[in-house]
Amino acid sequence: MGAVFDALRESLRTESPVALATVIDGPEAGAKLLVHQDGRQLGTLGSADLDRVVARDALAELESGRSGVRHYGASGEARQADLSVFIESHAARPQLVIFGAVDFTRALAAQGKLLGFRVTVCDAREVFATKRRFPMADEVVVDWPNRLLDRIGESLGPRDAVCVLTHDNKFDVPAVVSALSTRVGYIGAMGSRRTTDTRNERLLAEGVTADQLAKVMAPIGLDIGSRSPEETAVSIVAEIISTRTGHAAPNLKDRDGAIH
Repeated sequence: MGAVFDALRESLRTESPVALATVIDGPEAGAKLLVHQDGRQLGTLGSADLDRVVARDALAELESGRSGVRHYGASGEARQADLSVFIESHAARPQLVIFGAVDFTRALAAQGKLLGFRVTVCDAREVFATKRRFPMADEVVVDWPNRLLDRIGESLGPRDAVCVLTHDNKFDVPAVVSALSTRVGYIGAMGSRRTTDTRNERLLAEGVTADQLAKVMAPIGLDIGSRSPEETAVSIVAEIISTRTGHAAPNLKDRDGAIH
């Protein structure tokens, strides 16, 4: 048991995603199984079959960032309740990747940090993409959007978000195309309806399908009447949350008329 807690402590120290499964009701009450994101396991809940099933469920909970109680048969059978297992997820912070070192980015980065995101700001223009301008960001990257996503794309999942705020097709289009090739849960792009229409035409010309295009929230944000960068940031993070939770919300994308 001590080895399990030592490994858990080290994972928490290094922010390495890990899930701890504990039998809370059953013959092996107190038994623990530590499951790393790469599938490595330490400990046992009492049988190899049970460990295999619980490890699979633990990885699913870890990816979604959830914790909860699951019920199993003695060998991991579904729809039985011989024992109960609490799966405690210690997921990595969700990522918020913002393209464009613009005024709205400062407000959005601050909102992202408030909600617990690991915030990355990226812009190819070195004079704008500085830590001095974005001290709240965990990382400020001077590079083209597609090159950054080539490096980090595999780490993006359903809990993460990519926001394109650049208003410039030479940045916007590569960023959206690259983001669509990842598993990221939210992609949003800023711009007026005219800018959005022009960008959509360029994206379709680049080979983006209509189904892929439907995943891009543009104009970005919920329709709450926001005007200032700070209000707009609230509308964007609210849309990220509603997209992740599956709750219907008044998206600007689905409305007609002016966005301000």
